[in-house]
Amino acid sequence: MKNENKHTVLILGASGFLGNSIYKELCAYFRTFGTYRTAKREFEKNQHFFQYDVEEDDVVEIIEAVKPTIIVSALRGDFHAQVTAHKHIAEYLQTNKNCKIIFISSANAFDAYSKFPSYELDKTFSNSIYGHFKIKVENMLLRLPKQQVVILRLPIVLGVQCPRIKEIQQHILEGTSVEIFPNVIMNVTTDSKITQQVHYIINRNKYGIFHLGSTDLVHHDEFIKDIVKLHTQKRVNFKHVFTTNEDRYLAVLPKYNLLPKHLQISSTQVLQELEKQHNS
Repeated sequence: MKNENKHTVLILGASGFLGNSIYKELCAYFRTFGTYRTAKREFEKNQHFFQYDVEEDDVVEIIEAVKPTIIVSALRGDFHAQVTAHKHIAEYLQTNKNCKIIFISSANAFDAYSKFPSYELDKTFSNSIYGHFKIKVENMLLRLPKQQVVILRLPIVLGVQCPRIKEIQQHILEGTSVEIFPNVIMNVTTDSKITQQVHYIINRNKYGIFHLGSTDLVHHDEFIKDIVKLHTQKRVNFKHVFTTNEDRYLAVLPKYNLLPKHLQISSTQVLQELEKQHNS
């Protein structure tokens, strides 16, 4: 069922790996616009794409031109500039109650906790600059009326075009070592699953905090080795990186905002999807 009249969607960072996957999923169903930073012909020619540099341009100009009912923030770039951009978005949302933001956050919002996986209502706490930045934006948005805010906390997102897979392929090609973290316990997902989940959240008018990782947990080293096996049968060198001698969790599990079964994914399904993409 098409919903062309239902929403106008603006995806900030629609030229990136995840932003572009979300754009491709939504553009057939909604009036969908996106931003790109560096000029590529496919974006320059597309009337639905705006050039936007988070460090130099005013995001509100684009928002006012598009008049979206949904803003999806998949931005990358300078953290200070992103905080300023989200401050301006929050101010816009305060006066435009029919507009909602879907902010793509990260499991790193919990990277200071290492003993347990994290759930939606757990207090955020981070030791990393990246995690601090995500928490800062989350807190800013969570002060807005709750129906206007969706926060998606993601674990590692994989897909055939994702930077991590490309990096692994490069290591295999050059015969260099692939980094693995033996004591890190995490969950995973794919870009195609995230796009389905975002579509569902928009269609069902959901709001709040969602943890969109696989339903089960995996060890980083074992999972990366499984990915490597999809790409080569040759012997590959691994560089073991020990951040701690004890198991350390970096996983976001859902407890309160559960999506339907068909929108959940297991780590085995992630590997199966990567294998299918690799072989196609």
